[in-house]
Amino acid sequence: MSNSRVSIHGYWSSRLMFILAAAGSAVGLGNVWKFPYMAGDSGGGAFVLVYLVCIALLGLPVMVSEVLLGRRGRSSPVNTMRALAEEENRSTSWSLVGFMGMLAGFMILSYYSVIAGWTLAYVLEAAQGSFTGLTGEKSGEVFSRLVSNPWRLLFWHTVFIVLTMAVVARGVRKGLENAVRFLMPALFVLILVMVVYALVHGDFLAGLKFLFNPDFSRITPEVALKALGHAFFTLSLGMGAIMMYGSYLPRNASIGSTSVQVALADTGIAILAGLAIFPIVFANNLESGQGPGLIFNTLPLAFGNMPGGMFFGLLFFTLLFFAAWTSAISLIEPAVAWLVERFSISRVSSALACGLVTWTVGLGTVFSFNHWTRIGWLDGTPFEGKSFFDLLDHLAVNIMLPLGGILICLFAGWVMSENSSRDELGMKHPFVYGLWRMLARYVAPAGMILVFLHVLGVF
Repeated sequence: MSNSRVSIHGYWSSRLMFILAAAGSAVGLGNVWKFPYMAGDSGGGAFVLVYLVCIALLGLPVMVSEVLLGRRGRSSPVNTMRALAEEENRSTSWSLVGFMGMLAGFMILSYYSVIAGWTLAYVLEAAQGSFTGLTGEKSGEVFSRLVSNPWRLLFWHTVFIVLTMAVVARGVRKGLENAVRFLMPALFVLILVMVVYALVHGDFLAGLKFLFNPDFSRITPEVALKALGHAFFTLSLGMGAIMMYGSYLPRNASIGSTSVQVALADTGIAILAGLAIFPIVFANNLESGQGPGLIFNTLPLAFGNMPGGMFFGLLFFTLLFFAAWTSAISLIEPAVAWLVERFSISRVSSALACGLVTWTVGLGTVFSFNHWTRIGWLDGTPFEGKSFFDLLDHLAVNIMLPLGGILICLFAGWVMSENSSRDELGMKHPFVYGLWRMLARYVAPAGMILVFLHVLGVF
């Protein structure tokens, strides 16, 4: 049965635009900020190797499944899951999967916006020459001065939300597409410039060895689970964003090949980020396993003491901001689209409403780094000692995303009929379709269940 549904929100003008948009959703702080420090914490090449395997066996089949559902439903994740469940004569309660993904994306953006605001603050710091001659102690002071001041965090949080909603309010073609048409090529050029800078002024050979010479003794179950979880998170899966973008995909575009290209772009930029960062780290005798502070504490120290460091520090944090912006746009798009469908309001009104609520919830994260560093009423629970930011991040990333991913695979692989999935995917070779179906039905759900059980402390 051929799909005859249409999207009221519009369509991407081409397959390339979908690839740029989906890659922009996937390429964010997870690639440029989180991937390098996770690799640094988890043995470099050992982590990278397991991560690449997880992208292929888990991330890609889930992405294909999510795009498949999105294009077949042609609406917000909530209404897509309801329509497809009705098409298969199943319970409309499956719409809760779409609602959970939409809610997870909304929750993530509320704190993501605050962290992204740090990148804007550091662009200004770099432009003012604050990194020049920086010492380790001074570098820590720059970061502490930022996060300890709620008014500065609030200002940059507000700026980032306004920039994000300004794009989303303009719609698919005028807003989302125009933004990624500029931002993604610019991001790619910036990161290549940073890699060349690392090649000239960093210890590039040490960076290559660290990322591509795995110490197999470091591949522990803990490292494998981290890589599995990050592979899922970095592709923006389970939060409705890829499903929403899939609903704008033209009918004549191949879901399989476009998903592969998005995964390759996402993984390639993560690797390039490592090649841009670790040579600089090693050239300055800095610690690779710095955790989240690697970007905001360690790199300013390196840029402040390297030739051309002021300019390239400015370039690097501009790159980080662009990566954050492309992801933020996709995080809120499902909620904006759902409000338009549910209440028949304009896109501008929907974007304003979503932006205001996201900004308000983000205040909890703003204060998590200064006044509300822990939530007292969580004492005596497994979340004892966590801040509002920690709690939100844990619930959204560690519980809602993997659970949503499991349910998406179960629906695409088990609930949706073979005829429906074959029709929508349009895979000409039976082996390719059979491979996706096997991975979506068995391998990807099993991997995500392992991550989910580990997060819950089962093992």
